[in-house]
Amino acid sequence: MTTVLIFHEVDDVEHWLNSPRREEMFGPLGISIQAFIDPTDDHRVGLIADVPDMDVFQRVMASGAAAEAMQFDGVRPETVVMMVEG
Repeated sequence: MTTVLIFHEVDDVEHWLNSPRREEMFGPLGISIQAFIDPTDDHRVGLIADVPDMDVFQRVMASGAAAEAMQFDGVRPETVVMMVEG
């Protein structure tokens, strides 16, 4: 299991928090997600993901389905920063 930190900005934090897309995308892959919001920035959010297979995770993140899910969730793709457990 690899732990991944992901930070990014979103258009609407409440919409992002309540969206089912993370679970729809990651749940079937066995990836568990914890969501966080930045209390000092109305648009910055973060995730901790426990990823059982990084190759599968990276393929999914590069897919059109992930791009569509990020668009639905209001994610600003140019702001995504991902850190992998060392």
